[in-house]
Amino acid sequence: MIHVFLFGIYPYVAISVFLLGSLIRFDRDQYTWKSDSSQLLRHGQLRLGSNCFHVGVLLLFLGHAVGLLTPPAIYHALGLTTESKQWLAMIAGGVFGTLCLFGLILLTHRRLTEARIRATSTWMDLFLLFWLLVTLGLGLATIFASFSHPDGSVMLALAAWAQHVVTFRGGASELIEAVPLVYRVHLFFGMTLFLLFPFSRLVHVWSGFGTIAYLFRPNQLVRSRGHRNGI
Repeated sequence: MIHVFLFGIYPYVAISVFLLGSLIRFDRDQYTWKSDSSQLLRHGQLRLGSNCFHVGVLLLFLGHAVGLLTPPAIYHALGLTTESKQWLAMIAGGVFGTLCLFGLILLTHRRLTEARIRATSTWMDLFLLFWLLVTLGLGLATIFASFSHPDGSVMLALAAWAQHVVTFRGGASELIEAVPLVYRVHLFFGMTLFLLFPFSRLVHVWSGFGTIAYLFRPNQLVRSRGHRNGI
């Protein structure tokens, strides 16, 4: 029953809290909708750590989305075998995961060792850093576990689970009952990040995506005061 809840019901709980929680926070607490940057408190380690973390986590998110949600027929039609796709995922995940972990370690060290930054950190800031570190560590551990099944069978099971979840098909949890524990724990930690999202500074990610709209907005018409008064 725990397995069915965690991988059959919990994904929908996490995504519901992620979407509704973000909307409610934006509607009720817009003054808390910010990244709480600590750049003014200390520049050291921020640029390198932040760039490595953000680039790594964005590429990991895209890699997971494409890798899990792409049906096998599509990448087979492109000439990519299941085994090759798994090796591609292992290499890309190792590179991007290591980059992200390096940046996160720098940011964590900076937040814990700088007194002024530590004083302005909330319990959620520290808890989120811990959760991200464990999630990344588990993700990197799955790469080593993948060497024991180079045929890509576990990858196919995980992809089938993700595709059943996003298309609201039943029996998703049954597809990963035989998947090694490290993968399932990694999935739980990853899904919980969506659950924590609305209650942390991660909400500023929405604003980052929102700025894309500025690239497509029409030009703003600005007239002089004299023109407005008919002069």
